[in-house]
Amino acid sequence: MYFTYVLRSLKNKRLYTGYTSDLKSRFIEHNSKKGGTYTSKNAPLELVFYEAFKDKRDATKAELFWKTGYGREVLKDKIKYSLEL
Repeated sequence: MYFTYVLRSLKNKRLYTGYTSDLKSRFIEHNSKKGGTYTSKNAPLELVFYEAFKDKRDATKAELFWKTGYGREVLKDKIKYSLEL
């Protein structure tokens, strides 16, 4: 399985979108400050959304969609109550 996921920084409330084949390990990696430039500077992070796909191409396509202007609008509407917490 492949996962598209959205993390929110508890530091600045901004969203980060990515994809992986191992969601649990990737989430731990992001929060251990070894996950990348953006996430290492903005940890701690919380998982606010994810979806699973059988094929990697579907996951990467979804990730690209969530990163578009329209995709961000759809995503924020989809998880609006999670963002209020």
